[in-house]
Amino acid sequence: MSGERPTMPPVRLPSEAELARDALAAPLFARSVSLARWAGPHAEVGAGGELLDDGVRQALAHLGLEDDEDGPAFVSEAWQLAVDTGLIEIDETEEAAEGDAVGTSFPSEEAALVTSGSPQDVLGIWLSGLETLLDDAVAPDLADLLESVQESMAEGAAPDLGALDWNPEEEARFLDEVLRNLYLLTALEGGSADSAVPLPALAASVIVPEDMDEPTDDILEEVSVAMMRLDDQFRLLAPIGLVDYKPVDEDLIGELDESAEEAIPEREAPGDAGIDVEEVSRYGMVRLTPLGIYGVRARLLDEGTEAPAVGDLADKGADVLLDRLPGYPEAIALAEAGQWIARREPSDAARELLAAARGDDEHAPRRRLACQQALLLVGAEAGPALREVLDDPRLGGLARVGLAERGATDVPPPSQDMIFWLTIDTIAAQLGSADESGELRELIEGVAGQHSGFFETAWRVDHPATADVLETMGRLHPDKKIAKEARKAAFKARSQKAR
Repeated sequence: MSGERPTMPPVRLPSEAELARDALAAPLFARSVSLARWAGPHAEVGAGGELLDDGVRQALAHLGLEDDEDGPAFVSEAWQLAVDTGLIEIDETEEAAEGDAVGTSFPSEEAALVTSGSPQDVLGIWLSGLETLLDDAVAPDLADLLESVQESMAEGAAPDLGALDWNPEEEARFLDEVLRNLYLLTALEGGSADSAVPLPALAASVIVPEDMDEPTDDILEEVSVAMMRLDDQFRLLAPIGLVDYKPVDEDLIGELDESAEEAIPEREAPGDAGIDVEEVSRYGMVRLTPLGIYGVRARLLDEGTEAPAVGDLADKGADVLLDRLPGYPEAIALAEAGQWIARREPSDAARELLAAARGDDEHAPRRRLACQQALLLVGAEAGPALREVLDDPRLGGLARVGLAERGATDVPPPSQDMIFWLTIDTIAAQLGSADESGELRELIEGVAGQHSGFFETAWRVDHPATADVLETMGRLHPDKKIAKEARKAAFKARSQKAR
């Protein structure tokens, strides 16, 4: 790993109490907790800690699954998870004949924490269960393993486990990367679990090289195989609440080699309107639940990835807040600023924000823009703090805009120098971060159109970014004459700065 920590976009998470409720509502975890409470010292188990036949029948009745054909499998999975997570402990007794009880079970202290502990306690147990299932998800298929062993023994040879083509580290790494990409897509969609991703697109995001325009037949076959592996894995992970998953249509399983290419949407826009969403959904659709976002984020943090969540900055200084907000999606930035402001008195928050917005460094324009946006959330209580900086050469323009937004009518008009400085500062805040074909181009056209003779004065503005702003205006403005004026002004600004 490089010296810098990998960074994910921020996400929004429900409260820990809500997440704990989601965990307890997840079918597999709920059944495990229920069986742990039921187990008591009377549930006899076999050599592997499994319930014996009589115990399975009682467990089915306890869970209300007597008439469910999948009931025994549900009981087995839930019981094993409860044992693996420590919700159930086994008290071993003397050895017994095959099929006889060799021990009894009883609820552990962790089981008591589910009802008497904190939400963090519940989530800690749930995370332990998630890790267990993730290990199970990358384990080899037992049917394939048995078939390989039987074939080898039939030929008089030792079992060849290598023939399974199974690498535990590679399998775990692949699933980790899939979950990382699913988390990234979720974060880029606004940080919440709102949209599902087609399974082919998710598999392709890990397998298809970034610089490959058209996937080869070999790559498509690899994607098809990966899709079926992920189909099995997500079916296993959905019951613990990690994902909402619509499985691959059974009718398509035999056709994937022929039609995988049609199932892979454009990587940039998996939900593009030109794609037949209903058809693509037949290949499987998956999304992280809020609980799933929490679980994957916990794993990312453990491995050293920076994975921020809204609220992380609530107890930080205004300088840290304004430094981070410009890199956040707008909705996330407003949510983060809102939580930060909620921890403080409105007038104190406004003064802290304005103080942190000062400076002439490279990032100062973005801090001031973030400050202006955050102050909108403070409301009328920001008025006194804004009036205190009306004469500040760096904040006076921002303060006038803020007071005007609050309906103030007694604000002194800004000087021409302040107007031009604020204009340069506003454009500078978007250099390198805005869509040059969109917002920034529109801003530049508007500025050049509103201010007659703008470039004759703009090059003299005492702002560190003046030359950079004028160069950008010359590059992006569609009118060749105006663009030329901007480039000339940029040259004058650089010449003046060099003196």
